[in-house]
Amino acid sequence: MEGEATAVNIVEETPKERKGKAPLLAAPPAGGSSTSSSSKSKLLRMVQPAAAAKGGYRRGLAVFDVVLRIAGIATALGAAIAMGSTDQTLPFFTQFFQFKASYDDVSAFSFFLIANAITASYLALTIPISIVFILRPQSIKLRVVLMFFDTVMVALTTSAAGGAASIVYLAHNGNSDANWPALCQQFNDFCQKTSGATVASFLSVVILMILVVLSAFSL
Repeated sequence: MEGEATAVNIVEETPKERKGKAPLLAAPPAGGSSTSSSSKSKLLRMVQPAAAAKGGYRRGLAVFDVVLRIAGIATALGAAIAMGSTDQTLPFFTQFFQFKASYDDVSAFSFFLIANAITASYLALTIPISIVFILRPQSIKLRVVLMFFDTVMVALTTSAAGGAASIVYLAHNGNSDANWPALCQQFNDFCQKTSGATVASFLSVVILMILVVLSAFSL
């Protein structure tokens, strides 16, 4: 009918009804996977420089290790050669008596010669292993084994150098309580060679100790 108004009922939803119709799970953001992958790549970029720096540090120590082993060969071999060539005969002698001094007259000097020859040979044999550390600085187990044998060589060379040093001291100063004269007053060349060999052997000890410390830092 004309003139009659059409009534429109508008039903408003309460907040509780709106909450019930809301989705339970929100849709993940479109860029979520890309964000996680970018964070992983950033983490890798942070780890890789640290690993490279550590490898370069070990490689530098390995190069220094090779140099020290060559120096140790020179000192130990020089000590052995100097001791082995120690021999002096005094110009005054009779038909029945000859005044002569040689390294093999003293057992401590003979042990000194053998120990330093072993040390020089050991250092020469370990140079290829030390070169391996330059190429592969992550070889931890091999480094531990080498450090153990270096420590053994420290003990061997120290005992040899200490025994020789005690004899050299007696040769220079003698012992008044035991009525032992100072032999160096007559056998000058003999004492000079034995003293130089002893000093060179102690230098080998210092080099071996530094090698042990380097191996500890490389672990």
